[in-house]
Amino acid sequence: MQNQTSSRFGNDNMSSRETKTLKAKDSVTSHETPVHTYMVVPPDGGWGWVVVAASFCCNLVVDGIIYSFGMFLGVISDSFGESKAKVSLVGSLLSGFYLMEGPFVSALANRWGFRTVSIVGSILGALSFVISSFSTSVEMLYITYGVMGGIGFGLIYVPAVITTGFYFERWRALATGIAVCGSGIGTFIFAPFSTFLIESVGWRGALLVQAGLILNCAVFGAMFRPLAPVKVKISNENEQAEIVKEKDNEKSETEKLPLLLRIKLARDSLQAESMQNLDHEIEITAAEDVMDENHHHKVNNNIKYPTAIEVIAASTKNLRDMKESCQSLYDSNHHLKSVSASERKLNIMELKNDSRANGLTKPRPRAMSSSSTRSRRNTGASGVRPLYRDDIFFGASLSKLPQYSSQVSSLNYTLSVTRLPTYNDVMEEQTQSCKLCPEAVKRTLKTMLDMSLLSSPSFLILCLSGFITMMGFYVPFMYIKERAVLSGMSSKQAMLLVSVIGITNTVGRVVCGLVTSIPGANSLLINNVALTICGLSTIFSNVSSHPAYQFGYAGVFGLSISCFASLRSIVIVDLVGLTKLTNAFGLLLLFQGVAAAIGSPLAGVFMDMTGNYDTSFYLSGGMILISGLMCYPLNSIKRWEQSKAKSQMPLMKSNNSDS
Repeated sequence: MQNQTSSRFGNDNMSSRETKTLKAKDSVTSHETPVHTYMVVPPDGGWGWVVVAASFCCNLVVDGIIYSFGMFLGVISDSFGESKAKVSLVGSLLSGFYLMEGPFVSALANRWGFRTVSIVGSILGALSFVISSFSTSVEMLYITYGVMGGIGFGLIYVPAVITTGFYFERWRALATGIAVCGSGIGTFIFAPFSTFLIESVGWRGALLVQAGLILNCAVFGAMFRPLAPVKVKISNENEQAEIVKEKDNEKSETEKLPLLLRIKLARDSLQAESMQNLDHEIEITAAEDVMDENHHHKVNNNIKYPTAIEVIAASTKNLRDMKESCQSLYDSNHHLKSVSASERKLNIMELKNDSRANGLTKPRPRAMSSSSTRSRRNTGASGVRPLYRDDIFFGASLSKLPQYSSQVSSLNYTLSVTRLPTYNDVMEEQTQSCKLCPEAVKRTLKTMLDMSLLSSPSFLILCLSGFITMMGFYVPFMYIKERAVLSGMSSKQAMLLVSVIGITNTVGRVVCGLVTSIPGANSLLINNVALTICGLSTIFSNVSSHPAYQFGYAGVFGLSISCFASLRSIVIVDLVGLTKLTNAFGLLLLFQGVAAAIGSPLAGVFMDMTGNYDTSFYLSGGMILISGLMCYPLNSIKRWEQSKAKSQMPLMKSNNSDS
């Protein structure tokens, strides 16, 4: 080998640069270097169960207060001498705003985390109730109780709902089911508790007590501890992921590098003079890399951002291509081929251009190498965003998703549903820059409020159905006690009607979760049948004022309406797919929030006009029934959409080929 080298290069000893080059080449060709990176992996237990308990308590307080506002309706109306329809707008604004601001709260939680957002919401909610206790008019309650309280409750509610999905995958259905049961239990508890407070300390004192309970949500929110990233090894051959267990004292150069900051591949440092332009790191840093040459996004919505598994597959392929290109510069005896420097440089530049064209590489600025490394080490989990998971709003068992069952492991599934942050997103967090609308917030809002999804007829019908459902949803909660009292039932007995709705709602959520876990269960059909039953029972709830009949109606209403809340995310995924779940959920929250804000006051207007609540319940039941009937043909409409899209594909291809 020594003689061969001498004859090739004209000397007996290789230079130190050539020695380094051969060593680097050997490192390239001797084995496949695995990809090591850091990412957030749901633990499916441990502290996650503490998060579930905290989420349960937040839902208990927030929904318990919202659904029991009907207990305050009569006393506030008498206190200010206003109609009940006008006072009902106070509670409607509270429920409407806490739903409408869902996309905006999600965006804030995506940038600053569940813990910070929920604590701020608890403080704001408590403050709004304290101010409301000193209100001098119903109009003031609109602002303090309705708007401010609704914003505060939304800041608590959204983190409490989606944080369980960030901590759980295998046990997500169970964890989410336990957490949302706090809503029904809260309704069951707060209806008699609020009545007791009103009778003991008046409605103003009751609001002060509730303010103290809301402030406790700051303690529960503090339990939403951020997840620490773990080290993951990706095989270059099949992109299969596995968690690497490290010793505490092991500190590698890339130890602090999280997946959503950069996916760092092996760095092949060929130091030959003609190959210095290859000195760079293969990094995935941004959604900027999925833009065309005119800086326009290739596709709309969340799909424009690549998933981690897509990036890893492309990156490992690029690494293998780079190795093959490097191998072409050597002969079988590990010596540089006698090709010109310009030819070697041309080969390297072609590879480099191909990598950049595929959005796989970014050159590393030499002047920033040391400082940027320190910055990356200090940022920990920079770029880890919960709203960058496609399934963050999916509250059912993941086994229902083909994306989950098709993966070789749950870790690979996590990679397949996790989308990468943009370059600006990561740099804003690293540099601690202060912006009015950071990239993480802006991207989430664009995703959740992308109106292009409304061009789908099936989803548009689903949104309209949700809007109509929420128009009638809160009417029984608001007026069932007042109607029972007018019919001759005692106030203490009538108060328990809301509690019955709460407890049967809890039972309904559990039963609905069990039924939908059965293979082949049609979630859309279950939802439609439940809404139909709910609407019919509400329409016929006026048949008798007997306490047994009214308690029976309350039980049926609570059981049937629970399916609407439980199956929402499943129905969305069945209609539009998992990749559009975040977008669809954001739009649906907007529709439902607006409807919740106007439904109960509208029913109250009919009560003032007729002098009884019969028309109000007819209106409520009719809207819920119509919303259920609207959804029966959704599967047929979806199939029509798919067939129409398939028929248009050949035409689009023909037009593209002609152009």
